[in-house]
Amino acid sequence: MAPFRPIFRTIVQPDRLDLESPGRRDYWVALEHDSIWGDHLIPLTVFVGPQAKPGEGIVAFGANHGNEYEGPVALKHLMGEIDIDAVTGRVILIPVLNPAAFLAGTRESVLDDGVNLNRAFVEGAGVSASLAGITHRIAAFVRRSIWPQVHVVIDLHSGGNVARFALCASYHPPENTELGKRIDDTARWFGTPVVMIYQNQTPGLLPSEAERIGKITVGTELGWGAAVNAEGVRYGRHGVLAAAIHHGQLNGTIEPIGHHKAGTQKTLEIVDRECYVTAPFGGHYEPIVECGSRVKRGQTIGLLHDFDHIDAEPWGAIAAIDGVVLVHAWTATVPRGQHVAVVGREMQ
Repeated sequence: MAPFRPIFRTIVQPDRLDLESPGRRDYWVALEHDSIWGDHLIPLTVFVGPQAKPGEGIVAFGANHGNEYEGPVALKHLMGEIDIDAVTGRVILIPVLNPAAFLAGTRESVLDDGVNLNRAFVEGAGVSASLAGITHRIAAFVRRSIWPQVHVVIDLHSGGNVARFALCASYHPPENTELGKRIDDTARWFGTPVVMIYQNQTPGLLPSEAERIGKITVGTELGWGAAVNAEGVRYGRHGVLAAAIHHGQLNGTIEPIGHHKAGTQKTLEIVDRECYVTAPFGGHYEPIVECGSRVKRGQTIGLLHDFDHIDAEPWGAIAAIDGVVLVHAWTATVPRGQHVAVVGREMQ
């Protein structure tokens, strides 16, 4: 482990960021606080090499949601590991994109505006009076300051307290075939057991906007339970490094790891409603098939218990398709309407 090296971070507003001059710079990006006389501070480290080109670079985000920790840990490690002398292009690391939610340790910014950042990339975010809270202003900061500087976007997520995933890199099915090939290749280099292709109907997603404007965009699910999964950190760190190298922003070579190296990655598609099992009532969920397991249509993969009717048989969560269990609800207590399980269609 490298010795501890204290870093002085300059506090700047977004319009004072220098993401173009050669060298390394460490910032706290200041966005005005909604309720105190002060700022939310977003940590940002930028490395710019001698061959950096306008509009090209890689950005990696952690803590889009405030209780997902593999991303922040992986990026914090990379801030200490990347050598500026090896950087050819532009590498931007933002380990905590959403400090409001991160401070609260919650998915949304519950101490501030209560908004989910990964639903905040909507029209008027940070501009209109009705969308002027801190979370929408973070989205506006990404749009104005980050998107023009990069062509590769990595958004490191985990299941938090919502869901337990088979660890995966993820993306939406892009309309542009060539872009889709580059995204898929970038996703595979994370080494995760699964590459997930998921629906693109939810408004306001950061990855959706990045894909729509032509960025090579990969997300992840690297853990669950608001803990730190060591394997997830390893996959996250490796995937970001591989993307930086393969997309011309960092010198070096890198070998595949995990299921990418072994040739055992599963590609699972969850773009239609048949893949999702929804709780018809609030209760306590018991998974009975492990994530990553192949299942058949009609197979019971979990049980939902109603303890207000203690003598009633549990409701069975039934797979509607042949496939692989990708997700189970993480916390036992689930509300009516939650997707308690997701089965992915295995792609060839």
